[in-house]
Amino acid sequence: MDAPFLLPAEATAAEAVEAIGDELALFDDWMERYQFIIEMGRKLPAFPQAWCNDAHRVPGCQSQVWLEAKEEAGRLYFAGLSDAAIVSGLVALLLRVYSGRSREEILETDPKFLRDLGLVQALSTNRGNGVEAMARAIRSAAAQTA
Repeated sequence: MDAPFLLPAEATAAEAVEAIGDELALFDDWMERYQFIIEMGRKLPAFPQAWCNDAHRVPGCQSQVWLEAKEEAGRLYFAGLSDAAIVSGLVALLLRVYSGRSREEILETDPKFLRDLGLVQALSTNRGNGVEAMARAIRSAAAQTA
């Protein structure tokens, strides 16, 4: 799988959620966690400028967010980008959980982990709604028949 699609660092979505929780727990406050999330976004593979269009745009996000999915060997890989640094970090976090997984695993991985980790509550209402919209877009892609 080539860039810009994110390859999973962890073997399963559950392991990715657990690793993210452990990493966020290392920080004492949300300002430090936000900085960590922003850094995650900066490490995303380059997203093709040609995909920064309405066909790839995720509705329901305050910032502009673009996603693309590609299926290979029974797994869905995702690429993503936002025009806002913190939102790109949230894209990276979601892709870490969902990219490189089977459709079944994506659909079985409830985005409630965003609330369980305190992310939705720590964000503004609009950003919280936006990250949930991104998770819905990813799960919707997995729900579509190949």
